[in-house]
Amino acid sequence: MTANTEPRNEALLLLNAQQALSHLPAPIAELGQIFKDAGYELALVGGPVRDAALGKVPHDFDLTTNARPEETEKLLRQWGNVWDVGRDFGTIGAARGDLVVEITTYRTEEYDSSSRKPVVAYGDTLAGDLTRRDFTVNAMAVRLPEMVWEDPCGGLPDLAAGILRTPVSPQQSFDDDPLRIMRAARFASTLGFSVAEDVREAMVELAPRLEIVSAERIRTELEKLICGDHPRVGLELMVETKVADIVLPELSELTETKDEHNRHKDVYTHTLKVIEQAIALETDEDGPVPGPDFILRFAALMHDVGKPQTRAFEPDGTVTFHHHDIVGARMARQRMRALKFPKDTIKAVSHLVALHLRFHGYGEQAWTDSAVRRYVADAGSQLERLHRLTRADVTTGNVKKAKRLQRAYDELEARIVKLAEQEELAAIRPDLDGDQIMEILDLKPGRMVGQARAFLLDRRLERGPVEPEVAKAELLAWWKEQSQTA
Repeated sequence: MTANTEPRNEALLLLNAQQALSHLPAPIAELGQIFKDAGYELALVGGPVRDAALGKVPHDFDLTTNARPEETEKLLRQWGNVWDVGRDFGTIGAARGDLVVEITTYRTEEYDSSSRKPVVAYGDTLAGDLTRRDFTVNAMAVRLPEMVWEDPCGGLPDLAAGILRTPVSPQQSFDDDPLRIMRAARFASTLGFSVAEDVREAMVELAPRLEIVSAERIRTELEKLICGDHPRVGLELMVETKVADIVLPELSELTETKDEHNRHKDVYTHTLKVIEQAIALETDEDGPVPGPDFILRFAALMHDVGKPQTRAFEPDGTVTFHHHDIVGARMARQRMRALKFPKDTIKAVSHLVALHLRFHGYGEQAWTDSAVRRYVADAGSQLERLHRLTRADVTTGNVKKAKRLQRAYDELEARIVKLAEQEELAAIRPDLDGDQIMEILDLKPGRMVGQARAFLLDRRLERGPVEPEVAKAELLAWWKEQSQTA
């Protein structure tokens, strides 16, 4: 695994930070003065400071202080509207107009190795607080209101080198909070950084500790990893350090599964390529699939996870993976439920995995208009993502085959557009609604109305829209058949 970031110059990073921090809202400096006048310290810390060195003006304001939470609350009331973000962890929040801050008392944390939650002990120095943070690049601070740079752990040189190190030994850091193992993979993705060798070794050693971390916390890190600028870097790190064995075992299992042509590449490599190609097909914010799109990316990650369970060898040595789309959709649902993803997200991803092979029949023989309608109807709200997943799934090195598949999908999309203009494909429904069905057949709401609607929808998909009189005749004919077979 290699990082995607060129080394930077430390002096340039400091200049970046100076320029970015010059754009801090005036109320932030005012807040620093309030704490100073009261005899307390206040500093901007962590991600906002790191991002400032990378030339990004901070929009999140994570602050730290030696004031205890009750004193922080009193001082914040002089500044804005206050609420209790996490008093048990020493954090108080406040807002002033659209500006939101969170201030946490300096901490030294003690962990019960069998517990998911830290025991918080307050600290007295900024240096001590920074030392307990996850990585050196996140252990930098800027004192307010003087704007003094603090970097006791050497975060700036590591930021310049594009490497993740821990302020203390990685074994101690990860044993204290195992989620930091996932955060290493997440930052590898979002920053494109590599990890120090001792950090990598500790990830391998302590990966099983992730089993005590809540599914929700792991899911949050995984989402950020997938939506990062370099998700392949983060995913490769997870696999190489055995973290994926705990968090996404389906991904690890792909490394041993040959593709359907029995080439000397594995499905894992293909999957990483599909993710990259899917990302390249995301749109800007005005397009149908604005990036970063977690659903598209995670569907690309999971689209072939059914292959290990469905692999079979034909008498001639050919490897097959029949129905891996259906098996993979089930596996995606199971994993996402275990990670506590929202139901709508689970439904969308598993639906895309189930449909990702549907197009391939189109390249082999011409589809009727009916087949195109069914493709659109089955995709439903995921059609635009399915377009991109299907295109991204072509990783063959055979240039002629790749061009043929591209032309075939271009043709299919053109037919979808043409039919959509004629028939409003995105809103396909039976030619008669439920009220009309009940009136024609003299039925009350119930199972038979649903069956009648399903029949009319099938007819609609098969032959396109018709006048209500034609649909009524078809419905009566179907009803007669039902009565005769009852």
